[in-house]
Order: sequence, then structure tokens, then C-alpha cells
Amino acid sequence: MASALDTNMRFKFSILALFLQVIIIVLFGIFVEYDLTDGSEVLYPIFQDVHVMIFIGFGFLMTFLKKYGFSSVGITMLIAAFGLQWGTLMQGFWHMKGGKIHVNVKSMINADFSTATALISFGAVLGKTSPVQMLILTILEITIFACNEHLVAEVFQATDVGASMTIHAFGAYFGLAVTLVLYRPGLKNKHENEESTYHSDMFAMIGTLFLWLFWPSFNSAIAPGRPDQMKAIINTYYSLAACAVVTFALSSLVDQRGKFSMVLIQNATLAGGVAVGTCADLPIPPFVAMCIGSLAGIISVLGFHFLTPLLASKLNIQDTCGVHNLHGLPGILGGVAGIIVTAVKEEVRPGVSLTPGMQAAALGSSLGIALAGGALTGGILKLPFLGQASDQNCFDDSVYWEIPEEEKQHEIHSNNYDERRFEDTM
Repeated sequence: MASALDTNMRFKFSILALFLQVIIIVLFGIFVEYDLTDGSEVLYPIFQDVHVMIFIGFGFLMTFLKKYGFSSVGITMLIAAFGLQWGTLMQGFWHMKGGKIHVNVKSMINADFSTATALISFGAVLGKTSPVQMLILTILEITIFACNEHLVAEVFQATDVGASMTIHAFGAYFGLAVTLVLYRPGLKNKHENEESTYHSDMFAMIGTLFLWLFWPSFNSAIAPGRPDQMKAIINTYYSLAACAVVTFALSSLVDQRGKFSMVLIQNATLAGGVAVGTCADLPIPPFVAMCIGSLAGIISVLGFHFLTPLLASKLNIQDTCGVHNLHGLPGILGGVAGIIVTAVKEEVRPGVSLTPGMQAAALGSSLGIALAGGALTGGILKLPFLGQASDQNCFDDSVYWEIPEEEKQHEIHSNNYDERRFEDTM
């Protein structure tokens, strides 16, 4: 409800959003130009797949909350639309040629990737932050992400084609650090709106299916060559399949009545795509990818069942979407798999030999920088003048959105009031 908000909040968001968009347009005017000669246009179909994952997959996956569907899909669109522009600049500044950032289909894919980190973190704080806070989080996280990505790829010269470490683990632990700093004691006992309905879970399952279907494109999009790209597609395909079967099996097993849990099916079935990401294009046979996917499913299911309640009760980490179990733990598994594969099989890329030491350094930097950056960002988001909904208004679209049912109720009340006034004058 608008009255529950600071009366100036409606201006704060609009002014901030317009100001940031103007700044980005100016920076694009100064630094950005086309690169039409690199041949990356062949990647456009894969870019479309990734684009669908970002805007539909992530958005609908978070619609499980019964009164927060508008925000889940809508704020996802806002974060992604703003983040892909900011990501183009932040990643481009590390690869400037002649003082210019050259954009092409590959840079568009990488820009979409950068927004994924912010969307993963959004899942950890879903329902507890304002649009103003999410814009600021997107700016800070994508800036820090671009620095860590440069460190991993250029300094450590590690491989992470599907970004298990640099996107999934990074985004998850960044978000967990933010939600820890923004801890709300009033939400220690579950909020009445922090639950799903039959239909909200169905919408969330749409997001799951889009992500599950297109994940091979996500993991293969920036593979260095066609053979490596095909390996990444095949390995991700089988890792996801094995993970889904294991998740269904364990979902029934951990339930006392032997029933499937929609929370687990929506999330843990995707963990195989996360976990196989780092080594998807490395010389591993499909059965190894299936083993990684199966292990990811086990870790994710057990994480949702046992670890999430423990983090909330003991460490005050209120992880709304369970990103720790879908992105964090499988992301670490992916990093460890990359260390093992490079230790067992020597892999040489143009100008660099992949080593387990550099892979370990990449995993360590991704986790360390994410936690430190998330804590810093959480501290900034906690500043009182930014404003946020009260505890009682969390997980409620009506705080920031016009809700059709409420508008109809308001119209009915207004008509009844007018009728009473007319009768009083008779």
C-alpha cells in the first residue's frame, strides 16, 4: 500500500532510474561502437536462448510467492534491462581497443551473463528490498563481477565456460552476504505471504522449464571453438537429465509421505546445469557429466531440506529462493570439478595451459570477492534514506504495483461511498 511507504519514494526511484539511464547513454555515446567484422553473428541463435533464460527463465522461476508475481517478473525485467547496459560498459572497459568498447553478438551474450549475477542475488533478497535498492545492487554487483571475471580469465587464466564460479557461485554468495547484512528479525518467524499457491507454483515451473531447456546454450555460448562448444552442449544436456531424475527420486525419498516437492523440482533439477558449467567444454566423457549432474542434484536437494532452515535459524541468512542450493553449492561443485579435471587431464588453450592451481585460485577469488562485495553492498543498501518496505509489507506486490483486484475493490468502495452520500442528501 502506497501509504506504507515514504511519500518521497515514488520520486526517488524515478529520478534515480532516469538519471542512471542518461549517464549510460552518455557513456555509450563516448565509448561504444559496433564491431561488425568478428563473425560473432553466427552466435545469434544462442544469444536468443540466453536472452530467454534471463528474462523469462529467471523471472518466472521466482513467481512462486503468492503475492509477489508482478515484482518477480517485473523487477527481473528492470534489473536485466539496466544490467545488460551497465554490464556492456563494465566488461568493455577491460577490453577497449583504441579507446573504444566494441559491441557485437558475443559482447551481448556476456552482457546478459553479467545480469545473471544480479538476478541470482535478487533471489536471495526477493520480497525484502525496494526497486531503488535493486538498482543500486545491480550497479555495484555488476561492477564487482566484471573485476572478478577479469581476474579469473586474464590474471589466473582459468577456464569457466559455463560460469559455475564467476556467475553462479559469485551471485549466490554475493546475495547471501547482502541478505545477512539486511537481516530482518521480524521475519524470523515465516511471513504470512512467504508461501506459494497452486497457481503461483505452476508459473514458477514455467521458469524452470525454460531454464532447463536452454541451459546447454548458456554453458556453450562463449566456448572457444566449435568442437568445444559441442562438448559443452552435450555434457550439459546429459548432466541436466541425470540431475532431474535424481532430484525426483530424492524429493520423494526425503518426504515422509513419499510425495514430490514442487520447491525441489523447480530448483534442484537445474543444479546439474550449474555444476557442469566450469568443465563443460573440457575433455570429459558424457558419463562424467552425468555423475556431476547427479551429485549436484543430491547436494541441492539436501541443501533445501536441511541447510536452508539451519542458515535461517542459526546464521540469520534469510535466503528467499534458496539460491545457495541452486547456485551456490552446485557452483562450488563446478569449481571443484574443474580443479579435478585439469589435474587429471592436461588441457592446453591458445597461449595458456590450464592448471588446477589457477582453477582453485579462480574459485577462491569468486567466493571471497562475492562475500566481501555483498557485505559492502548490503551496508550501502541499509542506509535509511534509500527506504524499504516494512516487515509487514514484505512479499507483497501492492506496495509497489497497481493490483487489478485492489483497484476493483477501491472502485466498489468508492461507488458505495458515493451512493451513501447521495442517499444522505435525499
